[in-house]
Order: sequence, then structure tokens, then C-alpha cells
Amino acid sequence: MHNALEVVTTVVVGVMVGVEFSVPFFTNPIFNALPGDNGLRARTHGARLGGAVMPFWYIGSLVLVGAWAIGGWNHPGTGLVVTAGALLILSVIMSLTLLVPINNRVKTWTADNRPEDWKEQLNRWDRWHYVRIAVIIAAFACLAAALV
Repeated sequence: MHNALEVVTTVVVGVMVGVEFSVPFFTNPIFNALPGDNGLRARTHGARLGGAVMPFWYIGSLVLVGAWAIGGWNHPGTGLVVTAGALLILSVIMSLTLLVPINNRVKTWTADNRPEDWKEQLNRWDRWHYVRIAVIIAAFACLAAALV
């Protein structure tokens, strides 16, 4: 049972990392190349969708990592799992304090009501998102290393 938890946790966190990685390196460049205000419309839709789904994914991942750490407390690699949990906690704190406030503004924007500094706000979100990606990649790497 514990082995299944380890695999499920690693897969869930790994897929989350892949989704988050794809945003700045694939999705946003595609959105930014769309004509007119279509890129902004795509980003606002993405902000709404991500804002609805990602909290459950991040918290769910953290719960799975916590279960792995508790269930495997005496197993080799537990320190790596605890480190992964700490990194995921950091990613949640970063999300709540740095990314969500911007995301909450972005998801309400239209071509008619966007603020003058909308591009700067999107760029700020992107920069913090790069940092968050590095944090969750490190968490994923800890989980993968704990498996071996």
C-alpha cells in the first residue's frame, strides 16, 4: 500500500510540475502571439481556470506528500519526502502571497477594463511563476530521489 502511495504521489506532483512548466514555456508564448486582444482573453480565461483547479492540486499534492512522510517515517528517503513537503508548503505560500493576488485581478480583465500596467502585472506574475516552478521541480526531484 505504501508503494502505491509513493507512486501516486510522485505522479500527481510530476504532472503538476509538467502543467506549471508548460505555462510560461509553451502556453503563454502562444497566447502572446495571438492577434488583437485574443492573447489577453486567453490569459484571463487561463487565470480563471487555473485559479479554480490549482489550489486543489497543490493542496492535494501536499496532503499526499504528508501521508507518504507519515506512513514511511522509518523508511529510507523520508528526509527527502519531508524536504519535498517543505518545498510544496513554500510553493503554496508563494502562490497565496505573490501569484494569487495578481491572478485574481487578471481573471477580471477585458480589453475595455484592463489597467494601464496590465503587461507589467502579467510579467510580474510570470517572473514569480518561474520561481515557483523551480521550487516545485525541486520538490518533485526530492520525491523521485526518495523512491530510489
